[in-house]
Amino acid sequence: MSGRPPAPRAVHARTSRQQRIVDHVLAAGSASAAELVDLTGVSLMTVHRDVDDLARRGLVRKYRGGVSAQPTSVFEAHSEYRRTVHRAEKARVADAALAMVEPGSSIMVDDSTTALALVERLEDVGPLTVVTNYLPALEILKTIPEVRLIALGGDYSRTHDSFGGIAAMESVTRMSVDAAFVSTSSMTGSMTYHQEQDIVLVKRAMLDAAARSVLLMDSSKIPRRALHQLRPLDAFDALVVDDGVSEELVVEMREHVEVTVAAG
Repeated sequence: MSGRPPAPRAVHARTSRQQRIVDHVLAAGSASAAELVDLTGVSLMTVHRDVDDLARRGLVRKYRGGVSAQPTSVFEAHSEYRRTVHRAEKARVADAALAMVEPGSSIMVDDSTTALALVERLEDVGPLTVVTNYLPALEILKTIPEVRLIALGGDYSRTHDSFGGIAAMESVTRMSVDAAFVSTSSMTGSMTYHQEQDIVLVKRAMLDAAARSVLLMDSSKIPRRALHQLRPLDAFDALVVDDGVSEELVVEMREHVEVTVAAG
């Protein structure tokens, strides 16, 4: 009997329960196991099984005593969670970066939610050619008549909601664009970082494919470090930050790159 597949009703109940867990953790940032028991009404053992399944799929991160959607120096947050946090800061950065997008040019944007805020403002800039590997950006750009959209394929990541791997890297290396607008998970006054090596490799390829590179960073990421170095700050042509960054750090950054501070 144990070899039988779960009944459809049981599968639906588990899927619905796990979605409630994901929605709750993405909204709250983290939750204890006891909190999830109260939320779902199932046993602690069932909650642990659900969390293990969700962690394997990259939707949440398990830690002792609970589960989190927040990033660490080793783990990047899920795309859906990143889209919900620091929205005002990202909007200010995107507003300032919009002036750096030249009508008639070709640009590349990565799978960052800060670059996505810029994408949301491109409707009035066209005509443009835009290259991206980020599925939410593709969904927006496909509706803009004056954008010629080029999608980078590859291995789909549910955590990042984007395409990567060897296929994406090879596609990027065959291109040459006027500008790349990228972000990353953390930086200091002189170096940028990301938690995942595969993401670093794709971002580096994008920067190498661009005549001009613009780094978009909200103040929640500064100063922070992560496992892998992406590029020194002086490898970028411009940096846009919001006014939540300390003046001391801005002074240090300006020793390496042209800095625009987006005021509220």
